[in-house]
Amino acid sequence: MSEPITIQDGHVVLFHYVLKDDGGQVLDASDADPMIYLHGYGNIVPGLERQLLGKSVGDELHAVVPPEEAYGVRREGATESVHRSAFPSDMQLEVGMPLRAEGSDGQSMVLWIDKIEGARVHVTSNHPLAGATLHFDVKVVGIRESTPEEVAHGHAHGPHGHGHHH
Repeated sequence: MSEPITIQDGHVVLFHYVLKDDGGQVLDASDADPMIYLHGYGNIVPGLERQLLGKSVGDELHAVVPPEEAYGVRREGATESVHRSAFPSDMQLEVGMPLRAEGSDGQSMVLWIDKIEGARVHVTSNHPLAGATLHFDVKVVGIRESTPEEVAHGHAHGPHGHGHHH
C-alpha cells in the first residue's frame, strides 16, 4: 500500500465546501461540481489554503478563517459615491456586484457596490466579505499532481481542458 497523497504545493485539489458567516448563514457552497484549485498559488483564501495543507482525499475539516487570512479587514474611507449616470444605462446594478475600474495610476482594480441610494451609487474597494470571519466545512474529494502547464499558468485547468472561467 502506498502512502495516500497529501495536499502540497503544486497539487491540484478538488473539494466540496460550504461557506458560512459567523451567524451560520450560508454565503456560498460548491454545488454538483467540486471546487478545483492549484495549491500554493493563492487561488483560494490563504487561511483555507493553509489549513488544507497535508490533508488527504476523504478528509473533512471545519476551517475558521479570520479576515486577515481571508478577504482582509474593512478599510475605512474605502467607499465613494458615484452618480448613476457614470454607469451604462442598461446595466443592472446590485449591491455586492463587482465592477472593474481603473485606478488613478491606470491599474485595473475591482470595486464592489456597497449600497444604492436613489441616483447615488456607493462603491467600495472593500471586498463584500472584508472583515468577515469565514467558516468553511470542507471535504477533500480529489488530489493529483499538477501539469507543467498548470504551474506555468498558476492555476488548475478544469476537467474539460483549458477553459478560463472568470
